[in-house]
Amino acid sequence: MWALKRLNLDWGEAANLRLTQLNEMEDFHFHAYESAAVYKKGMKFVHDKKILKREFKSGDLVLLFSSRIKLFSGKLKSKWSGPFKVVSVSPYGAVELASEDGSRTFKVNGQLIKHYLGTDGEKHVVEQLALKDGSCPTIE
Repeated sequence: MWALKRLNLDWGEAANLRLTQLNEMEDFHFHAYESAAVYKKGMKFVHDKKILKREFKSGDLVLLFSSRIKLFSGKLKSKWSGPFKVVSVSPYGAVELASEDGSRTFKVNGQLIKHYLGTDGEKHVVEQLALKDGSCPTIE
């Protein structure tokens, strides 16, 4: 006890100082939690803004992501296979696809497919014109 008097420490003053420090630490934690929540909310908004809502209907042509290509990647291999035709769409994201010839159907996760923007099998006829003298025109 004489050591406390010698160092001029008072139990009440020390207790009040410790309680003040604990309250300051609690306020610091609270502000850190609030700022982390604000940061997460902003990042979620930015992330969700970039997500495209893909809705598929029966008859759409889609490409299927091939995850096996990631394991055995080749430099020029495409990660997408298809096109496949959508047969049906379930409300929870599963999509039933049919192969090009329609011989087999299978279900996949809707996040693994994207719309096919190519032609759906339409062939275009190209006309060939023959020149009278058989020479090719030159551009100068």
